[in-house]
Amino acid sequence: MKPITSFIPNTITCLNLLSGCLAVVCAFHLDSYLWGLPMIHWAFIFIGAAAIFDFCDGLSARTLHAYSPMGKELDSLSDLVSFGLAPAFLVMNTMAAQGGPVWTPWTALLIALAGALRLAKFNVDTRQTTSFIGLPIPANAIFWIGALAWLRDHAYPGDIVMIILILLFSYLMVSEIKMFSLKFSSLAFRQNARRYLVLGASILMVITDGISALAWSIILYILISLLGKKTDPDSQESHS
Repeated sequence: MKPITSFIPNTITCLNLLSGCLAVVCAFHLDSYLWGLPMIHWAFIFIGAAAIFDFCDGLSARTLHAYSPMGKELDSLSDLVSFGLAPAFLVMNTMAAQGGPVWTPWTALLIALAGALRLAKFNVDTRQTTSFIGLPIPANAIFWIGALAWLRDHAYPGDIVMIILILLFSYLMVSEIKMFSLKFSSLAFRQNARRYLVLGASILMVITDGISALAWSIILYILISLLGKKTDPDSQESHS
C-alpha cells in the first residue's frame, strides 16, 4: 500500500486544476463583482494561485520522492487549463466586450492551442531538461494577466494590436527560441545573474506600477533570453 504522502503532489496539482477552472468561470463574468472585487481580478487571483500550486506540486514531488507518470500527465493537463485556456477566455471575452467584428475575439483561442502544443512538446523534448525551448506556458499566463490589467487601467488598443499580441505570444510558446529557467539551483550571484535581474526588476515594477507590470516583466525575461548566448549550466530542473 502506498504511503499517504505519495498522494500529496497529485492533490496539489488538482488544486492547480481547480484554480484554473475557477478562473475560466470568472472569465465569463467580467462585469460582475464578488465580495467587492471585479471577476477579472478574481480570475487573476485564481491563475496566481494555480501558479503557486504548480510550483508546490513539483517541489513536494522532489521532497517526498513521489514522482509518477500519472503526476506528469496530470500536471500538463492542469497547466493547459490554468495557463492556456483561462488566459485565452479572458482575452476572448475582453475583446468581445469591445463590440468589434464578431470573429476577432475567437482568435484568442490560439493561446490555448499553442499552449497545448507547447506542453506536448515539452513532455517529449529531451533538450528541455535544463532550459526551455519556447516560452513556458505559465509565463504566457503571467503576461496576459499584466496586459489585461494594463488595458483596464488605460485604454483598449484595438483588435489589430490584440491579434498581433495573440499571434506573437502563441508563436513564442511553440518557437525554437532558447529561454533560461527561472529556477534557482544555488544562490550564487554569478550563476544566477539573469534570474536575479528579472526577479528584482519584476518586484520593483510591480511595486511602482501594479499588476500591469507583470507584462513588462515577461517581456524583460524574453529579451534577456534572446540576448543570452547560452543557457545557465547550473540549472538542473525545468518546468513546463
